[in-house]
Amino acid sequence: MAVPQNKVTKSKRNMRRAHDALVASNPAECSNCGELKRPHHVCSACGHYDAREVIAKVEDTDMDEDAA
Repeated sequence: MAVPQNKVTKSKRNMRRAHDALVASNPAECSNCGELKRPHHVCSACGHYDAREVIAKVEDTDMDEDAA
């Protein structure tokens, strides 16, 4: 079993973890609808990717009372 020879100080431990912080995402603007989306992902608002529709969005329909 591996046992450290000497105690690692808080300073050395924290210096090693200096690059482990989370970075903020870099949102891009959708070319179709202008909403912010993640780069190289399908737009969740309109379903377009690379200027073509890949997911057909269903329009909200109002159902009549007798149809429900």
